[in-house]
Amino acid sequence: MGKVILTGDRPTGKLHLGHYVGSLRRRVELQNAGDYDRMFVFMADVQALTDNAENPEKIRQNIINVALDYLAAGLDPERCVLFIQSMIPELAELTTYLMNLITVSRVQRNPTVKTEIKMRNFEANIPLGFFCYPVSQAADITLFKATTVPAGEDQEPMLEVTRELVRRFNSTYAEVLVEPNIMLPENQTARRLPGTDGKEKMSKSLGNCIYLSDSADEVWQKVRSMYTDPTHVNLNDPGHVEGNAVFTYLDAFSTDADFAEFWPDYQNLDELKEHYQRGGLGDMKCKKFLNQVLNRILEPMRERRHEFEQDIPEIYNILRKGTEQAREVAVQTMSEVRHAMRIDYFDDKELIQQQSEFFKNK
Repeated sequence: MGKVILTGDRPTGKLHLGHYVGSLRRRVELQNAGDYDRMFVFMADVQALTDNAENPEKIRQNIINVALDYLAAGLDPERCVLFIQSMIPELAELTTYLMNLITVSRVQRNPTVKTEIKMRNFEANIPLGFFCYPVSQAADITLFKATTVPAGEDQEPMLEVTRELVRRFNSTYAEVLVEPNIMLPENQTARRLPGTDGKEKMSKSLGNCIYLSDSADEVWQKVRSMYTDPTHVNLNDPGHVEGNAVFTYLDAFSTDADFAEFWPDYQNLDELKEHYQRGGLGDMKCKKFLNQVLNRILEPMRERRHEFEQDIPEIYNILRKGTEQAREVAVQTMSEVRHAMRIDYFDDKELIQQQSEFFKNK
C-alpha cells in the first residue's frame, strides 16, 4: 500500500485545541499535501468503551460530534478514509492474536498506561479491556499497514509496543505487518498543550478545555480565566512566561501576521515576551490578544460545522462509505495474517490434500 497514515480519536466528547495542535491540524496539512498513498482517520469507540462500558450512550452520541469536528477542521472524505472502529470486526480478531505475543508485565511497564490508570483511579480495579488497549491500538495501526502515525509525544510508548508486536509477529509467522513511525507535531509547544488551568494536560474529564466548536463568547470566558503567573500581581511586576498558560498557547498558535493584524505594537511573540518579563504589561491585554488569535483559527471551523450540522444523515453516509473502504483493506490484511499463522483452514488446499491422503492410506 506504500506510505499510509493512520490516526484517530476516542469519541468521548467534542474535540478540543489539544487534539487540534496535537495531530488534527497536521492531519489536514498532510491530507492536502498528497504525499501519502492513503490516509485513515477513525473514531476509536471500542477503546472509548474500555472506561465507559456502563455509559455507551455517551460514546454513541459523540460519534457525530467527532465526525463534525473532523469535517469542520478540514478533513475531506474524498482524500481520506473516515471510519468507525467497532464497525471493523477484523480489528477485534487481530487484537486477539496479538495478545498472545505480549506479556502482562510488558504492558504494565508502559508509562502511558500507568499515567492513564492513575488518572482514572483504576489502580485497584483495572478493566481488562482498558489494560489491553495498547494491543488494541497496535491492531488498529497494523491492520491498515500504517507507516506513519501523527500523534503527541505521550503516545510514543504506545507506538513502541506496536513496533515490538510487529517484529514478534513477523519473526514468528511471516513478514506481513509493517512497523510504524510516529510523526510528532512540528511545534514543540504543541506536543502537549496544557489545560486552561495550567495543568499538564488539556482533558475533557478535567474541564479545562477549549473546544473547537466553542462559540466566540465561550472562548473568551475560558481565555479570560486562564492561568497566568501568580507572582505577576501588579502591572509593573516582572512576569514569567514559563508555565504561563497564556504564553504557552501563544507559542502554539500565534504568528507574526497575528501581531500585524491585532497588536502592531509588537512585531512578534519574542518582543511581547520580553516586555512581559521586564514588567509593565498586564495579563488582560495578553489574554485579549490570545482570544483574537484563537478565534481567527476557530471561526472558519464554526462556520463549516454549522453547515455540516444541517444534514446529519449525510454525515452518517460519509462514515458508512469510509467504513466500507476501510473494511476492504482490513479483510485483505487478515487474509494475509491467517495465512501466515496457518489458520486459513478452508483456503489451505495443501493441508486438505495432505490430510486427505493421510487418512486414505491409514
